[in-house]
Amino acid sequence: MSKISMVTGLAALAMLGACATATPYQAASGTDRGYSEQKIENNRFQVQFAGNSLTDRKTVETYLLYRAAELTKQNGYDHFRVMRRDTDANTKVVASGAAYSPFYDHFYCDYRYFGPRAAYFRDPYRSYYPGPSYASRFGYYDPFWGGPADFREQTSYIASAEIIMGKGEKPDDVAYFDAAQVIFNLTGTIQWPES
Repeated sequence: MSKISMVTGLAALAMLGACATATPYQAASGTDRGYSEQKIENNRFQVQFAGNSLTDRKTVETYLLYRAAELTKQNGYDHFRVMRRDTDANTKVVASGAAYSPFYDHFYCDYRYFGPRAAYFRDPYRSYYPGPSYASRFGYYDPFWGGPADFREQTSYIASAEIIMGKGEKPDDVAYFDAAQVIFNLTGTIQWPES
């Protein structure tokens, strides 16, 4: 095996491995995955963390809290209060199967077309030719490769919160967080991006 083909193969494996990991704690610049914030007032921010389908809900919410604490310290404040907090789940059904990996793995499937007993594509000639659908007339479901072998759900989470920052000692209220303590306690749970 030549060095060029071995290097190419290792690069392909590295890219495949990078795609198959949870979203690390990173800025969302250039991608839609990671943390982002919007300044509303001098001491008020809207903070968000979006994960991919391999990042669980707990991790997304932990990274959001960590970013809020980090942002608080970067702006010269000591504590923050969470005014509003929400976590959205985005679930979609995708086709999977060994034969369809490069073509079907990332396609969104609509149950109207991909239901358990539906044909794998919509028959555009149904109104012109009554009777069985195109798929059942010709004995296959997909005009290209026969249809995906299996379906699975993919869920990705986006956590967001509006925070107000303050200076001095943290008030005795569960809605307030000491930024330094949050950073100290959560640092061990953060997955940093590979450099």
